[in-house]
Amino acid sequence: MMVPVSEHSLIIENERSDDDDDTHFAAAAATNGRSRAHDEEEDAGSDSDSSSSSSCATPRRGCSSSTLAQPWPQSYRQSIDILSSVQSPNLSFLGTPTLSRLSNSFLAVTDSFRSKSPEIISNFVKPLLSPTTSDEQRQQHEDTQKSSQYLLPSRKPSLQQIPEDQKPLVAAHEVSPNKNCSYTQGVMNGINVLCGVGILSTPYAIKQGGWIGLGILGLFALLAWYTGVLLRHCLDSKEGLETYPDIGHAAFGRTGRIVISIILYVELYACCIEYLILESDNLSKLFPTAHLTIGTLTLNSHVFFAILTTIIVMPTTWLRDLSYLSYISAGGVIASILVVICLFWIGVVDGVGLENKGTVLNLPGIPIALGLYGYCYSGHGVFPNIYSSLKNRNQFPSILFTCIGLSTFLYAAAGVMGYKMFGEATESQFTLNLPDNSVVSKVAVWTTVANPIITYALTIIPLAMSLEELLPPNQQKYSNIIMLRSSLVVSTLAIALSVPFFGLVMALVGSLLAMLVTYILPCACFLAILKAKVGWHQIAACSFIIVIGVCCACVGTYSSISGIIQNYT
Repeated sequence: MMVPVSEHSLIIENERSDDDDDTHFAAAAATNGRSRAHDEEEDAGSDSDSSSSSSCATPRRGCSSSTLAQPWPQSYRQSIDILSSVQSPNLSFLGTPTLSRLSNSFLAVTDSFRSKSPEIISNFVKPLLSPTTSDEQRQQHEDTQKSSQYLLPSRKPSLQQIPEDQKPLVAAHEVSPNKNCSYTQGVMNGINVLCGVGILSTPYAIKQGGWIGLGILGLFALLAWYTGVLLRHCLDSKEGLETYPDIGHAAFGRTGRIVISIILYVELYACCIEYLILESDNLSKLFPTAHLTIGTLTLNSHVFFAILTTIIVMPTTWLRDLSYLSYISAGGVIASILVVICLFWIGVVDGVGLENKGTVLNLPGIPIALGLYGYCYSGHGVFPNIYSSLKNRNQFPSILFTCIGLSTFLYAAAGVMGYKMFGEATESQFTLNLPDNSVVSKVAVWTTVANPIITYALTIIPLAMSLEELLPPNQQKYSNIIMLRSSLVVSTLAIALSVPFFGLVMALVGSLLAMLVTYILPCACFLAILKAKVGWHQIAACSFIIVIGVCCACVGTYSSISGIIQNYT
């Protein structure tokens, strides 16, 4: 989904004179330490409780002048941090004007929404209900300080007038030494990102490619670890890079930032479509006779539950404070483990058995298997955020190896168990194969159903926030934001009903988007940024991975689209 935007709409600008801007940028480095110290003093007074309870926080960004020149998207860091980490709940999640005051918990990757965040963030997260009197006064004071109203500018920034070698590489990320994520917290956040609905399809992937095809899972895991380390080197190459779009900007300029951002957002959008298909399939299994009749129109169970799920999740996308959902989303790791345990229990204890020998190699199904296995390692859009949050960044390769290794173990365990149990009858989600009369089966299915309902809003919000940045300032009203988010949710429903093929859609996303995000783009960015500083063997390895990624993307995408078309004919 390409978002048509102009060059002028992608930069935060204010209405100061060019001379003022140049002076601001020249003084930014000198005043950085003082502004940070001032912010920390005020934070200590206003948010002492939250600060004292935080054990895993990323760098805080103050209102540095470089913020005024960051290209679109500016909300990526904050929205992805909420998606990927666990936030402690905020009791006033509907009434406060402070998505910027999300509390930090033991697994939180960031505290980037604190009250000292840039004005763009504090304005961007306006409350659903009216603020208190003190909040109104503070807002009035901020309005008198800044002339740019909300997100979008009225003229080009002076950053473009600064010589290339003097430009601040980090336009909106003021880096401070406050990075407190431990090794264990980093691993848990990584597993929370990687272990999702892909685990349901690994038995189906083995069915498609055969037992030998399972080796693709191990190969992709190894390459995913290597490309994750490449992202780390890209982040370290220049001061202040923190996110995947930042890396794209450093490698290919503004165009690289925009293209990579769009790919990442489309991937999240596709995940939301998968959630609705999953809900429809599994709820239909639980209630196969459910339907809805409206006049002469009858909705079968699949359509009915897809619409019902949409109605349930839509209000959660309107919330300004997603700390409750982020807090509960930690259950994603537990849910994945529980589902695998249930699968093992049904096969060994409930008597389904592990007697199916399966196929050693199914060459025609390898392209679909490529996409399904590739989908399992589509967490690279979040890895830079996790790296930026670590207390000891030298631990990142080990953290990455551990979370990818544990995730691979869960994927392989589910795949082997499911295929041994159901053989060639394996469905695209192994929950659809589970016996109906088993209590453990119902636990597995309900666990599978509950998790996407919780994480849907966290997944769609990054895309929604990026689109809200492009609204004209006079249109950035909360009513318009609700309409935009609701439209996004309804659009995912329309596509889910049009293409209700869980396995094929997952294979398409894994082949096209995951190959780009996980394998091709990290190598391309690494070569663009550091080619002159690395040895020939790294250049050869990156070139090899790019070739493998492009081949897998082309073959897998073609096969997935062909399979979808065949289901209509």
